[in-house]
Amino acid sequence: MDLRKLSEDVTVAPQITGGDIPAIRAAGFRSVICHRPDGEGADQPLSQELRDAATAAGLEFRYQPIVSGMLSDLDAKEFGVLLGELPKPVLAYCRTGTRSAALWSLAQAGSKPLPDILAATRAAGYDMSGIVRRIANGGKTPLNVADATHDIVIIGGGAAGISVAASLLARKSGLDIAIIDPADTHYYQPGWTLVGGGVFDASVTVNTMASVIPRGVKWIKAAVTAIEPKEDAVILEGCRIVKYKRLVVCPGIKLDWNKVEGLSATIGRNGVTSNYRYDLAPYTWELVRGLRSGRALFTQPPMPIKCAGAPQKAMYLSADHWYRNGCLKDIDVGFYNAGGVLFGVPAYVPALMTYVERYNAKLNFHHNLVAIDGGAKKAWFTKAAPGQPTETVEVPFDMIHVTPPQCAPDFIRVSPLADAAGWVDVDQGTLRHKSYANVYSLGDACSAPNAKTAAAARKQAPVVAHNMAIDMGLGSGSAIYDGYGSCPLTVERGKIVLAEFGYGGKLLPSFPDFLINGQKPSRAAWLLKERVLPPVYWKAMLKGREWLAKPTIMA
Repeated sequence: MDLRKLSEDVTVAPQITGGDIPAIRAAGFRSVICHRPDGEGADQPLSQELRDAATAAGLEFRYQPIVSGMLSDLDAKEFGVLLGELPKPVLAYCRTGTRSAALWSLAQAGSKPLPDILAATRAAGYDMSGIVRRIANGGKTPLNVADATHDIVIIGGGAAGISVAASLLARKSGLDIAIIDPADTHYYQPGWTLVGGGVFDASVTVNTMASVIPRGVKWIKAAVTAIEPKEDAVILEGCRIVKYKRLVVCPGIKLDWNKVEGLSATIGRNGVTSNYRYDLAPYTWELVRGLRSGRALFTQPPMPIKCAGAPQKAMYLSADHWYRNGCLKDIDVGFYNAGGVLFGVPAYVPALMTYVERYNAKLNFHHNLVAIDGGAKKAWFTKAAPGQPTETVEVPFDMIHVTPPQCAPDFIRVSPLADAAGWVDVDQGTLRHKSYANVYSLGDACSAPNAKTAAAARKQAPVVAHNMAIDMGLGSGSAIYDGYGSCPLTVERGKIVLAEFGYGGKLLPSFPDFLINGQKPSRAAWLLKERVLPPVYWKAMLKGREWLAKPTIMA
């Protein structure tokens, strides 16, 4: 155990284990603070294990997870509050102790001289030069200076971010645009359902980020830690500041794997898979091909989630494979949905129910996955049917496809841009922020009550681009988003129910019925999904070519 003292009251350390707790107690510590998020490392003990050990030893324990490189001013303030409340001395730890030392440095800013703070951390083996400006500024990120300034800043280089940048440049070339995203790769996520169904190879759904960012757009390869809209500033990891005249917020959605107890420890093995991750979709197909008998579960968490039809798409394609190979009669297929309906737009339910009956799938509504033990092949659901007492249901499985709980990214939920539910608070028609006129949002992180799909982003990007162009004096009239979303429901290999709808469940078909009747499974819709939409995504949507996506303009 490597203990590094910063002050009489605070010591920091790299990752500890439950076996270290007795020695920590014997050393005189009275409290322990964990700054390492659960699941960060494969060999990392869970915070709950350490909490139990600390409590048994008579120590106070607090869990304040800090993602590496994402330490915010609020985190430092909360750490200071913890230090004021907890019995001392306190031991704080993370993977190496650096995050804990940084939090202490920021919490001491204003009460200790800067040289003393730096000397204490240096003596403990930690270099705080990356946050010295914040420490000198009283523990807060200084917003009166900027490391970079751009006319338009876009947070997120996914489908929404790249598309809106391309649509802006299609309206006026040479605009000063920067995209902030730390990822090296860009994914065509709608293709992962077909990867899990054995139709696509995963490699066709990925490209480099550098190859999709429009020419002339600056790429800031960093993570965002906070947004200060009153200062027109975005704060990046390492305390860098990017200023903007106009901001587009589209960082996507957070897949909260840790919200299901035991899931992070078993996902990708033990028959536990998900098409919601690039590296796991091939494992779905591996499990489907290998299962000849037993029980297969498919889960759907509470809304909102990315692509609400994806959980049942996985079920249909899997069951179709078993059906065609003659082993479906020996497989018990169960769909466990936290909601109360199969699909939110009733017009499409009859066609879907035909396939539910064909595959003899058992529908279990109001069942929310809360825990899983991959080694024991057991899953636990909270059953909360209206008018009935809540109960926990244990279900064994041989294979389980998990759709993780989802929410807005952490830095969005705590920002001034968020509504009460944590999403970027926009007008659902113009997609402009309700309080900050120079801020827009689209894609999965915005509050508009539409289906969170790539098809929605395809329609939203031209709306945002047009309205921002009007702000810059380039045209007239407001573009209005009608809530369009599309969910190609892959009910069998070779046929799709093409659900297209807008706000309030209004049907918004793109094609006449004689080409594609969205309320019936069709081969044409499958060809659209398999052969047409991927090149449209890469060569049209991400290039600012608004095929079937021209915005409606109001005078």
